[in-house]
Amino acid sequence: MMGGNYSPALWLGLTGTPLMIAMGQVLFKLSSRTTGEFGLGGIVALLLNPLMIAALAVYGIGTLVWIFVLKSVPLTIAYSFMALTFCFVPLLASVFLGETLTLRTAIGAALLIGGMIVINS
Repeated sequence: MMGGNYSPALWLGLTGTPLMIAMGQVLFKLSSRTTGEFGLGGIVALLLNPLMIAALAVYGIGTLVWIFVLKSVPLTIAYSFMALTFCFVPLLASVFLGETLTLRTAIGAALLIGGMIVINS
């Protein structure tokens, strides 16, 4: 099913949603750098943080795109693409947060992609 008769827009949704989720995670991490103490004031400040607002917006858009993907693709096929978040997050964390990519991360990502191919073939 990996090479299914999906439109380019559907392929964009299948791969773009995990990318948006990964982007949201990076934005959440960046938001956490300015988070105060847990309490009403800290929560209000966090909710007014532009990075947090952007993270929630990216997540929200990703969720809307995902709903349209699920309209055309069986959940058992589509959900395997969410494993791509475990590939995208380390890449984005490396670029935007300066986190180190390791050989273990690369091997894990390769195994995840291999699993996706098995699930969807």
